[in-house]
Parts: sequence; C-alpha cells; structure tokens
Amino acid sequence: MRRLPVYFLIDVSGSMLGEPIEAVRNGIQILHSALRRNPYALESAYISVITFSTDARQIVPLTEVGAFQPPEISTGGGTALGAALIKVAECANVEVRKSTREEKGDWKPLVFILTDGIPTDDVDRGLEVFRERQWGAVVACAAGNLTDDHELQRITDSVVHLDVADANSIGAYFRWASASIEMSSKRVDGGGEVSGLDELPPPPPEITLVKP
Repeated sequence: MRRLPVYFLIDVSGSMLGEPIEAVRNGIQILHSALRRNPYALESAYISVITFSTDARQIVPLTEVGAFQPPEISTGGGTALGAALIKVAECANVEVRKSTREEKGDWKPLVFILTDGIPTDDVDRGLEVFRERQWGAVVACAAGNLTDDHELQRITDSVVHLDVADANSIGAYFRWASASIEMSSKRVDGGGEVSGLDELPPPPPEITLVKP
C-alpha cells in the first residue's frame, strides 16, 4: 500500500508558552479525532510530529492514523526552524518508502509548519537540506504579529497567516489541516497527488493567504 506521509513541524519556543501551546495540544487532538473518522485518511495517512525550539526533535515517528497518539508537548528555548527543516528531511529519508522496480513507493510527503516567531538559527543550511528531496504540498503558517512571512516564503510559496496565536485561530488552523489531509487522502486514493494550496480546501476566515 502506498502511504501518504504527513509531517507537522511545530514551534515550541518559549513564546508559545500558555494559550498558544494549549491550543496546539487541543488542535492535534481535534485533528486526530477527525482523521480517525475519515475512511480515506485511515487507509493511507501516516502522521509524524517534529517540534523545534533550541533544537529539533521528532517526538512522533511516522505513524498510521489509527495508531497515532497525540504527544505530550512542552515549551522553552529559541526558534530553530533551520534545524527543523534538516530534521524533517532526515526523517523522511529514513521513513518514506522509495519506489523500486517491483513496486511504487509512498506518495510525496505533505509538510505543515507552524511558528510564532523569527528563526534563531541558520535557516539557509536547513533550506539546502530540505530542498534535496521532493515534497508534496508544503504549507507554512505564521502565527501572530512577531513572525516574518517573507522568511517562510523562502521555504514555500504556500504561506498562511494567523493574526493572533490564540485558541480560536490555532484551532482553525488544525481543523483546516485535517480537512486538507482528508482531501489529499481521497485524492491519492484516485491516483493523484496534492502539490499546493490551490488543491487544498479553502481556508477559514481566521487564516489569511500570504501572496507571493
């Protein structure tokens, strides 16, 4: 079976303490519950969670939706976005099955990035490693007014913005991510792939599309 890998890169720096990180925890719960009710996602979607602060860690390896368990998430430290880009590339290189002469490999991974601040490490090095492999849709979300949309546009053309990093906005982001995974799962079931925002569900009012 060809799997649809989905990687979440989540900023857990000190500025996420309080309502933002609680909203992330709740958002992951909401996403998990929704995906478990979707037959297409149950069949093909595999989820991984990578957190980044002073460094980047994969706290949930690529796991099928039915077996996925929302992780414990704590905050503190800087915003090592570059390290997160390197980590997701390293994880995908190990976890995503490549095509062989006998069978096709997994679908191109989807990547959802959520950050509320300015990177504190070498993003250029992270971008270099990240671009060495192929991805499906890569969506970067800037949460709040301390973020730099242009920095995220270096990673992907698919950048969205939340005016505030509160429970309502972050919850809306995870519900939209869930709907996006559901749509992507249905699409790969028919033999297609998702490669950009125009192939995902329209975002809710809380989410603003950032124009290139």
